[in-house]
Amino acid sequence: MLSVRDLYFRYNKGNILEDISFQLGRGEILALIGPNGSGKSTLLKCINNILKPYSGSIYIDNILLEKYKKIDLAKKIAYVPQHSSSFFPDTVFNTILMGRKPYLFWKAAKNDLEKVADVINKLDLGDIAMKDINELSGGQRQKVFIARALVQEADLILLDEPTSNLDIKHQLEIIDLLQSLSWKGLGVIITVHDLSLAGTVSDRIIILNEGKIFAYGGLEIITAENIEAVYGVKVTIKEHLGKCLVIPEQNTKKESGNVEFSGDCLCEKSV
Repeated sequence: MLSVRDLYFRYNKGNILEDISFQLGRGEILALIGPNGSGKSTLLKCINNILKPYSGSIYIDNILLEKYKKIDLAKKIAYVPQHSSSFFPDTVFNTILMGRKPYLFWKAAKNDLEKVADVINKLDLGDIAMKDINELSGGQRQKVFIARALVQEADLILLDEPTSNLDIKHQLEIIDLLQSLSWKGLGVIITVHDLSLAGTVSDRIIILNEGKIFAYGGLEIITAENIEAVYGVKVTIKEHLGKCLVIPEQNTKKESGNVEFSGDCLCEKSV
């Protein structure tokens, strides 16, 4: 359903993404991992047509991305950003209802309201449905934006760090939800920093490093060698129930410096 071919993206003549190519089928979950600044969020924005690539092509159902009208693309792709600093004051219910915009004519129909109510119940948002979104915690808002994407009924859902503001209970709820969506035939792409989460929820993984694909495949690419090469951190990989757990190894070589005042200057003393 998604094909990215030879994609390049530039800021100020410097490449942020270089030679990105991959495919995603229906019912698959793809995790994008990599250090900060490796291009994960930029890639999602290119796929969602928020950013225009310098070169390369993106196809949705074998049709070039730029051939889609905006309203038709909204029926194909739903996007959940990592965070937003400000929100238009409105209720949770109406915020989620905005996801039905591609299907609305003059006003929301009974079918639209029922879909919103159904997603609210599935995500256990009933207690806050009539609250102003600005009154919510970061984790609650994250679930609201995911709910808004779900009522959009798109074929492909892009989520930028969907579990970053959630406690472990709600992280598990989102993981279960994403897997249920893939079982229904939707394509899902997530960016994550939690490598164990990537190894738990995804069918395929892309490791990005400095804007390039360092590795692309299944769980077999989550290796101690790859993680150390990309992140500069030694890890131990353990398998549990067919999934991999990534455990960082503690650095035992600890060097520190104490700052002391000597005369008219501050001096660092090694310990």
